[in-house]
Amino acid sequence: MIQRQTIQLRETVSGHDPSASPVATLIVLHGLGTDSRDFAPLVRELDLSAAGPVRFVFPDAPLRNVSIHAEGPLRAWYDPRPVAARSGALSTQDEEGLRASCAVVQALIDREAARGMPPGHVVLLGFSQGAVMALMAGLRAPQRLAGLVVLSGYLPLQGATEAEASVANRDVPIFMAHGREDGVVVPARAEGSRTMLQSLGYDVAWHDYAMGHEVCPEEIQDLNGWLSVLLSPWHV
Repeated sequence: MIQRQTIQLRETVSGHDPSASPVATLIVLHGLGTDSRDFAPLVRELDLSAAGPVRFVFPDAPLRNVSIHAEGPLRAWYDPRPVAARSGALSTQDEEGLRASCAVVQALIDREAARGMPPGHVVLLGFSQGAVMALMAGLRAPQRLAGLVVLSGYLPLQGATEAEASVANRDVPIFMAHGREDGVVVPARAEGSRTMLQSLGYDVAWHDYAMGHEVCPEEIQDLNGWLSVLLSPWHV
């Protein structure tokens, strides 16, 4: 059950002049139990100066009760149901929560468009649950996006993906990164998601690292290079 529907968010603009008009937006979606402050340091780690000023939007997930946490509501994009430890297969998924948060992410894309940022200049970037939402919402967005970044996540509602994917984002670039020792989202689950996306024709840049359910410096470096090319002036 969602305890609060209002989405709070924080924003910042990279570059030496924060008042400059941004040329692109990164919507950054945090993981389970954290909030919009969790990935705010990402702005300091990424050097996207080749693209120009970039707006970072950090929304908070709603507060909701989740089945794996009995001590009260957490910030969560959906209820993460227990998974089979070896295969990573879900018995059931919180489809209602996933679809509600997918609508929230689409509203954030629409908000950027309303203030002058073309959807084609918007990147969805998420970690863990946030990565799940970036992938789900990005594949279904009716407007062509610049790219999707999936850090330690997976593809939800796989059986519905092909039918529900938008034509506009059939060739959207996807950066997927995962820890080879991830005990939260097991590697097999992420690898299976990658394989399915590739079978549907998506352009997936896959990276794996000697880490758990986290982010490492090498991953940030690879992401920085990918984003720099994606957001360079001849792309945006």
